[in-house]
Amino acid sequence: MPNIKVFSGSSHPDLAQKIVERLGIHIGKTVLKKFSNQETSVEIGESVRGEDVFIVQSGCGEVNDNLMEALIMINACKIASAARVTAVIPCFPYARQDKKDKSRAPISAKLIANMLSVAGADHIITMDLHASQIQGFFDIPVDNLYAEPAVLKWIKENIPDWHQCVIVSPDAGGAKRVTSIADRLNVDFALIHKERKKANEVASMVLVGDVKDRVAILVDDMADTCGTICQAAQKLIEAQASKVYAILTHGIFSGPALPRINSAAFEALVVTNTIPQDENMRRCPKIQCIDVSMILAEAIRRTHNGESVSYLFSHVPM
Repeated sequence: MPNIKVFSGSSHPDLAQKIVERLGIHIGKTVLKKFSNQETSVEIGESVRGEDVFIVQSGCGEVNDNLMEALIMINACKIASAARVTAVIPCFPYARQDKKDKSRAPISAKLIANMLSVAGADHIITMDLHASQIQGFFDIPVDNLYAEPAVLKWIKENIPDWHQCVIVSPDAGGAKRVTSIADRLNVDFALIHKERKKANEVASMVLVGDVKDRVAILVDDMADTCGTICQAAQKLIEAQASKVYAILTHGIFSGPALPRINSAAFEALVVTNTIPQDENMRRCPKIQCIDVSMILAEAIRRTHNGESVSYLFSHVPM
């Protein structure tokens, strides 16, 4: 059986390190640097011939540079005769550009899918895609893992009166995610309907559901500038919720996000480490982080051994 090799891009070495520790192996040797003209240079420092290669690179930070680096790493392994190359992309880049919402708009997520395939990826492992249809942009297998089991675990361990809580979606698009969590906790759900005038700015919000004197937990797949989530929190406080938490898979936190969170009414804002959060947590004490490295590591192990990954959709590996 081919051996497993895990290589890390420069976007999130900490997560890759946690994954290999969990798998009980060493991280693959690579030299990642930039030439003086800012072109990306990748050297794979060990043989991958006939091996099962996993490349961990998240779509965060310098998104375009990291994407290019991932493509070059995939291609380098492919032409060095790796038996299979799997791209592990915890936070998929350009996932919000997944449809033509106005004339002449690009479907960039499909372009990224094509680029990964052409580079030589045989398989994609990602987490909480913004729209699960993105899986259909690929002609190779895509495992879209869920942070939901880890989120349920966090709620049960950290919110004392979770039996009485209400799970709230900050927009209609996330209703499915929220009803799934509400069903598994056996609690009520509510949703907020928002209308956008332009990207990253929200115009008006309407709360559908009752949160009076209850703990409200906002759940979404990502928070970028946090305009929506902070406005939603304000709406819940106005609707007399006793406490407001927010739980998000991908904490991008760009632009004015951190000051907004600091001045918002959250008890805690919980994200996973699909994107590095150490610096954000230092600057904003309300942010807490759930480690999802064990879910990704288990998915890698199961993929390597040819086992089913669907167990991970409803369980957190121990």
